[in-house]
Amino acid sequence: MNEDSPHIAHLDGRPATTDDLAPLAFSGHAHFTAAQIRDGRIRGLDLHLARLRSASVELFGRALPDDVVRAHLRRALQDGPADMSLTATVFSTAGEFAAPDGAPTLLVRTGPPSSGPAGPLALAAVEHERFLPHIKHVGEVAKTHLLRQAAADGYDDAAFLDREGRFSEATIWNLVFWDGEAVVWPEARILTGTTLGIVRRQLDALGIGQRVTPVTPADLPSLAGAAVMNSWTPGIPVHRIGSTELPAAPHFIRTLHRAYTAEPPTAP
Repeated sequence: MNEDSPHIAHLDGRPATTDDLAPLAFSGHAHFTAAQIRDGRIRGLDLHLARLRSASVELFGRALPDDVVRAHLRRALQDGPADMSLTATVFSTAGEFAAPDGAPTLLVRTGPPSSGPAGPLALAAVEHERFLPHIKHVGEVAKTHLLRQAAADGYDDAAFLDREGRFSEATIWNLVFWDGEAVVWPEARILTGTTLGIVRRQLDALGIGQRVTPVTPADLPSLAGAAVMNSWTPGIPVHRIGSTELPAAPHFIRTLHRAYTAEPPTAP
């Protein structure tokens, strides 16, 4: 840890050294979850734990027990500021080109809190499908490359179209739409974000309509709004995708934020 910074990097609950971290610069076989910590608490802790558990089983054949993960999270948070960003990354010390050997390793890093860009955003529509899209994994050069291409073309970011021409997700975001009455989630192979999971279950609790359906570029003119969400925020408005302008829909954005804040935060 930088002595001038309140933020840390812990490996399995202890301060990480340079020797610990150096090999990770060349590591692409790992998965992670990201969260915003406010007042030492986190929303959707159960979703974060489930994400780490299921991805670890798929990638490494075994997972760290939830109580171990929670202990490492508490250790990382105990000496830091009340508000921060947190990333928990799981990898195998066996390296890239060997079978997993033993329990996975957990790297927890903290940094300054973030709420994302203010928006509204303009998104380029690009054809792209992520490998293992249901896992939040590292080593995805395409996401950064496509974001930078979109920026060079005058957009803020990029939204992805799958091989069937359906919107799926954006570079580091889930996509969500509004039809004027209900929240519309695009039907495609995506990463189900923890913020998405929070918003969906709280929309249900609030009695607000939502549906999952294919959304294509041809459908955009009939929609009443669009937004992106991730661990930073439950909703940043999107005013344009490709050449199609979208309404501002402030009620829609407020609804997403209302659903998110209805989720009670908990301590790890």
